[in-house]
Amino acid sequence: MKIAKKQTIGENLLYFMVWLAIILVPVLNSQMMSELHVNLGNVLMAWRKIAPYFIIFIVHNCVIAPRFMLTRRYAWYVAVNLAFITTVFGLVDLYDRHIVQAMWPSVEIEVFDSEHKASFTDLELYWNVILGLFMTGANGGIKLMYQSIRDEQAMEALKRQNLQAEMDYLKYQINPHFFMNTLNNIHALIDIDAECAKSAVIELSKMMRYVLYDSGREHISLEKDVQFLENYIELMRIRYVDAIDIRVRYPRPLPAGVTIPPLLLIVFVENAFKHGVSYNRSSFIHIDIACDGGMLASRIVNSRHREPDAGRTGIGLENVRKRLDLIYGPKGYGLRIDDSDPATYTVQLEIPTFNA
Repeated sequence: MKIAKKQTIGENLLYFMVWLAIILVPVLNSQMMSELHVNLGNVLMAWRKIAPYFIIFIVHNCVIAPRFMLTRRYAWYVAVNLAFITTVFGLVDLYDRHIVQAMWPSVEIEVFDSEHKASFTDLELYWNVILGLFMTGANGGIKLMYQSIRDEQAMEALKRQNLQAEMDYLKYQINPHFFMNTLNNIHALIDIDAECAKSAVIELSKMMRYVLYDSGREHISLEKDVQFLENYIELMRIRYVDAIDIRVRYPRPLPAGVTIPPLLLIVFVENAFKHGVSYNRSSFIHIDIACDGGMLASRIVNSRHREPDAGRTGIGLENVRKRLDLIYGPKGYGLRIDDSDPATYTVQLEIPTFNA
């Protein structure tokens, strides 16, 4: 709506400037010819001859073009426009040739001689019609140009809205999936260690606060996103105690003012815990995060104890790929998954960062 309003103001301002120049031409022309003062009679005569063109423009711009041309009823547009222009100049010609002479027989139509004309040259009816068609054609071209700009900008705005809606949908698909796994972990802790289960609930409440109040933003500070990962990892530590080797390395302090899209890294960390932990075999999860030169690089390596189901990549991983495509474009980020080693699974993600 705001885009269309701005374009309409710009179009009307263009028309205003053009007609202001046309109206001022007789004044300036009369002043130059009379040298001492403006010849009011010449100016009024010029404005009288300009008036039919102005009337045609107003009616064409406000009625004929919007009703017929912009609605693509081109045959009707040509017929109505031609009929209207012919009628206007026909009435003007009738007024000049018959009514004026009937009312004032002694007044000649040419009030001033050709050396002191301050308006267009007197033309035959068909030339006036041709000029009228040319003027309305220019007006129609301008309207089509501005309409095209409005349509293109409206389409871009709609695309952005659709992309944002799709990203929100994908993001909030991840959340239930994530919390389902976390609640299952807490449920398992209740029978094992009630105190640990209480601590897990506290960690979960911190993560829920992040999801409710921060993850709805387009970008979130890198510090908050890493803290969210730390809360999740602490929750996992409570469950697995010392059964797995968990290492998290990132620069301390993290660079201030750096932001990234929320809930991207957690998907890979969650996947590492889901598929990389075994209760009867040694397991490890190593997470490295680096930020330099406007890029965030993360590397997550976990032990591998079973082959993933063929043809299934998981809801979280599939959604994060779609989100990355929507945010950065298919070639705007780097995501490499190495599962060639049967003992380890490696995910490397490189994404551009944003400044707060």
